[in-house]
Amino acid sequence: MLITSSTGHQTNLFGIDLLQQLDPNDPLLRLATVIPWHELDQAFTKHYCQGLGRPAKPIRLMVGLLILKPCLSGCRTHLLEIVVRYLPA
Repeated sequence: MLITSSTGHQTNLFGIDLLQQLDPNDPLLRLATVIPWHELDQAFTKHYCQGLGRPAKPIRLMVGLLILKPCLSGCRTHLLEIVVRYLPA
């Protein structure tokens, strides 16, 4: 079963908005703004069955991970930099 990707921005009711906390010059954040997510959703939707099985992960998540995988393979120092940058201390 397909779960559609969220295209809208969700605000935070109890704190500072997440986008205000992130660095706008971060390469991953900039990359996320130029990828045609809606077109990828349309292209991959035909490979999912509606109403059968457990809900699938959103297409945006799966495509994003596939884009990151070759960037991070074999480079543990780069992976460590990303983990340190995005996980709270």
